[in-house]
Amino acid sequence: MNKPLADRFRPVTLDDIVGQKHLLGEDKPLRRIIESGEVPNLIFYGPSGVGKTTLATYIAKRTDKTLKKLNGTTASTADIKEIVAQTGTFSGINGILLYLDEIQYFNKKQQQTLLEFIENGSITLIASTTENPYFYVYNAILSRSTVFEFKSVEPEEVKRAVLRAARLLEEEQGIEIVLPDECAKKIALGCGGDVRKAMNTVELSVTAADRDGSRRIVTPEIVEALVQRSSMRYDKDGDEHYDIVSAYQKSMRGSDPDAALHYLARLLEAGDLPSACRRLMVCACEDVGLAYPQIIPIVKSCVDIAQAVGLPEARIPLADAVVMVCTAPKSNSAYNAIDAALGDIRRGKTGPIPRQLQNKHFDGEDNPNKGQHYLYPHSYPNHYIEQQYLPDAVRDSRYYTFGDNKNEQAFRAYWDKIKKK
Repeated sequence: MNKPLADRFRPVTLDDIVGQKHLLGEDKPLRRIIESGEVPNLIFYGPSGVGKTTLATYIAKRTDKTLKKLNGTTASTADIKEIVAQTGTFSGINGILLYLDEIQYFNKKQQQTLLEFIENGSITLIASTTENPYFYVYNAILSRSTVFEFKSVEPEEVKRAVLRAARLLEEEQGIEIVLPDECAKKIALGCGGDVRKAMNTVELSVTAADRDGSRRIVTPEIVEALVQRSSMRYDKDGDEHYDIVSAYQKSMRGSDPDAALHYLARLLEAGDLPSACRRLMVCACEDVGLAYPQIIPIVKSCVDIAQAVGLPEARIPLADAVVMVCTAPKSNSAYNAIDAALGDIRRGKTGPIPRQLQNKHFDGEDNPNKGQHYLYPHSYPNHYIEQQYLPDAVRDSRYYTFGDNKNEQAFRAYWDKIKKK
């Protein structure tokens, strides 16, 4: 079976690699390290298809080391030892560069085995991961490696790779490929920053293209059919998921309906209705809160409707609720108050519940002040009477502070008037 186009044609120079200018631009540290020829152990962190494998392959050629590749999903400790056994042999005469893809799937024991060979210099390690290495990679390996974060490639940079892929296919197949600029842009935009996906889409587009003698003519209709939904880069258990839901909630908190709807659309396009609903309800309570408390049952109703009708119709009530949350006044006063109260509890500041608040029960003979002495507020003017509610240990604590919004200031004015009488 033929290798995918992205694997058949690797860049020859650093400048051929698209994207990652923050790492590989002129005078950037990683570029200088590579050009020095003395490459340390490295960890490449970032989404798939953005050049991690490509750069590792280039580094092996640049340093004249033997490149060995393993994948963390399938490799074993025995595979590592087999590669290390080649050091000092003819095949590893200039040293071995081990490229370990998806290192996060290696368990602790496997990573410790790897550490042994890193420390004695048997191999130079370049590991890649799509997950945060500080959560998934063994600390001892992290401390002996330098981490570089790769970013999704911008569409203009991806377009360079698309056009290059078309030229390479022309050379390989000996035919003329007509790839209109409109099609190149559509592929670049539709791949979600994944260069490998873009190059493979070019190959599929050429395969499905209309034939005119020795020419292949790629049309917008063909490209449209191949790139639909391909721009979605999403893993419900991965960093991309948490980045999207974080941006979704922060956009609502920041009162930006356009951004919030964008991230809602990404969640819905990925079919992640539960996350869209959960974060929406949290935001209504946490960020709008007492500034407009009526929003909480309204949002809950919209979520109930969305879950009842399912996708794609669920997008309508959720969009209503998201826009409402974005445009509503904001207050996190209750959120801050409960966190402050929890802070006291966790520090052990509790104490016995005041007697007047306890459930009625028998007073022992040792109690000189028998009786509960609870003052029933509804028996007093304005349904209020001052008495101690907090335990003695925290009797002077203040957790809640009125927000500066219209609702809470109205409540404040009311209670100031009542409590000062």
